[in-house]
Amino acid sequence: MSSTKTLRHAELLRRHPKNPLLTAKDWPYAVNTVFNPGAIRMTNGDTVLLVRCEDRRGISHLTVARSKDGVNDWQIDPEPTLAPDPINYPESVWGLEDPRIVWVDEMERFVITHTTFSRGGPGVAMSTTRDFREFDRRGMLMPPEDKDSALFPRRFNGRWLLIHRPVPSAGRAHIWASWSPDLRHWGDHSILLERRHGAWWDALKVGLAGPPIETAEGWLIMYHGVRITASGALYRVGLALLDLDNPLKVVLRGDEYIMGPEEPYEMTGDVGGVVFPCGHTIADDGDTIHFYYGAADTSVCLASGSLSEMINWLKAHGRPGGIPYD
Repeated sequence: MSSTKTLRHAELLRRHPKNPLLTAKDWPYAVNTVFNPGAIRMTNGDTVLLVRCEDRRGISHLTVARSKDGVNDWQIDPEPTLAPDPINYPESVWGLEDPRIVWVDEMERFVITHTTFSRGGPGVAMSTTRDFREFDRRGMLMPPEDKDSALFPRRFNGRWLLIHRPVPSAGRAHIWASWSPDLRHWGDHSILLERRHGAWWDALKVGLAGPPIETAEGWLIMYHGVRITASGALYRVGLALLDLDNPLKVVLRGDEYIMGPEEPYEMTGDVGGVVFPCGHTIADDGDTIHFYYGAADTSVCLASGSLSEMINWLKAHGRPGGIPYD
């Protein structure tokens, strides 16, 4: 395990020197940009990214990229892996976006939740797979406007729990949680983490980054926070810790963001000023974590850190509860 010393937020995540790892120039077919990948580590140690690819129409699909070490020699599917299918899945007419991936032991399958862009707006959809080659597409779970979703990888008292982010007409959005007995019917909706107010870095809206991470201290979640500035929106990343047995209870929430756009590849692109993690892998030591993120809606990048250091930072710099601090 890592040292228990308290780190500054700037030291929690360390960008990889090879960033950006993947751009449109690496793709075997023509795309505009690649970004916001889901990530998982396979039993053989390979890293699989499910990358959002935006074509030159502006419509996104998802494509698999595989690497032995998670950094080099990416093997990219020669055509879209999961593409819009308006005939069989009309909710996907305008694209598939921003996947999150979890392995569910009970199902013996990977569960992918992603945004599906329907004529009514973006909603939450689910697909499952064993090998990232064949998929069971289960359609829309949460109607528009909703996104930024991930499934907890196990049940709580017999029910599944989904994190997601509905967006009201006012545009100021919180992170919500919903329950299901069967992954089809969802209810008992409640706010999990509220946006803050005023000048805070997460004052406009908040949304889940990668899937929740189970630790001995609780479920660690990264989330993005959006603040509107004179030059547009800024997307930064923060931390919160949920109770292990009752994830609706927010144990700690950090006041400060731990990562924001700084590097040229994060500041300049199709949407500048954005760092947007959707997935992670955990190393064999059980503590080192690798976050894959979209930079400026233009490239795929990597930052690494320590789970124990993040939790220690939250203990030193966080406050209990998910309510906003005015």
